[in-house]
Amino acid sequence: MAVINCPSCKKKISDKAKECSHCGLDLHALDSDKIANLNQVNRINQGQRLMNYSFIAMLLFCGGFLFMFWDDVEQGTWQHTLAMTSTVIGFILYIIIRIKLLFFKRKK
Repeated sequence: MAVINCPSCKKKISDKAKECSHCGLDLHALDSDKIANLNQVNRINQGQRLMNYSFIAMLLFCGGFLFMFWDDVEQGTWQHTLAMTSTVIGFILYIIIRIKLLFFKRKK
């Protein structure tokens, strides 16, 4: 008995199982076309998730930047520290996520 990954949820299951105990996918009804379709759907979902994270990081960056200059925040206040932290974290996360997205698109 070997342990394999479920084609749908990617969790560990037995190769003898008739259905996935996590997501309930019927494994005996799968053929190669259905498995390829499931893999394609999972890939699209993963790419969309990375794009959503990228958008959130950009919002964090822009929000901190705008808060700092729109409210004319003075240096040394907690608002300035919060705005700078938000800007720096948002920028770093955006760069990291975009690099992950680049590698994801190249991997195919």
